Amino acid sequence: MTGSPITKNPLDLYTQCEFLDPWLLDFTSYYAFRNRYAEMKTMHLRGRSIQVISEFKNLGELSETVKNFSYRVLKEDCLDLPPKNFIKRHITLTPAQKKVYEQMKKAAMAVLNGKVTTTMTVLTQLMRLHQITCGHFTADDGSVQEVESNRLNELMSILEETEGKAIIWANYQRDVAQIIEHIEKKYGKESIVDYYGLTPQEDRQDNIRKFQNDSNCRFLIGTPQTGGYGITLTQANTVIYYSNGYDLEKRLQSEDRAHRIGQKKTVTYVDLICEDTVDEKIVKALRDKINIASEVMGEELREWI
Repeated sequence: MTGSPITKNPLDLYTQCEFLDPWLLDFTSYYAFRNRYAEMKTMHLRGRSIQVISEFKNLGELSETVKNFSYRVLKEDCLDLPPKNFIKRHITLTPAQKKVYEQMKKAAMAVLNGKVTTTMTVLTQLMRLHQITCGHFTADDGSVQEVESNRLNELMSILEETEGKAIIWANYQRDVAQIIEHIEKKYGKESIVDYYGLTPQEDRQDNIRKFQNDSNCRFLIGTPQTGGYGITLTQANTVIYYSNGYDLEKRLQSEDRAHRIGQKKTVTYVDLICEDTVDEKIVKALRDKINIASEVMGEELREWI
């Protein structure tokens, strides 16, 4: 329904095609399909073994198979929309951030190399590293610790350079709250609306209408998880990713809140990326996913982050 059949990996196709017709892909089981198009390797976690994907294979063959029963029309083929323009703004860790980041990174590597690990442990360590680049992290006792960061200052600098309305997407609710506080302090409460998990349901449509129609309201701040789907925010021609997540579908959907019917101007996307950190790995993961999706769906590689 999102228009993006592959957002994690080519194996996404199996259940979609099976729903349409079990014989479209000519495989009687997911595992047979997986073994044809992915190389698997075994990982040992807490005394049990799991299969994980090592690499993909035969993607040209899969692309030809999909062409036999699909017809895809891209947005750019049927809508006269302005182009997208992508910019990266690099920031550096503060000394305090760097110290905490390196400590956390060493601890994570010790856990991974020390044979005692779980999938959730790995995800938690990555999330904490990512949070540190944003200026905070959640400790083992559940408390949130603040770390001095350049990210918020860089965002405010970008807003000073920006004309017109802007959407700001952030991956964590804590970041949304901090951004709201700083923008309200500088531009006033009437300049901003929010759209994230803590935004009351009864306020969400009013916030969209205010952003679209009220000239005093310049900024919408939210999370792609909540605001990335289905809403129209075409009054903005600047979209800022304060931080990214690994989910390609949420990234693509949140991009298109401003880039849809009704948009008349070029939309500029600004990604804040902390150098030499997990930020860069997240962007690379997103880029790799869209490259693989383009290969399987028979599309040309596009300009993107």
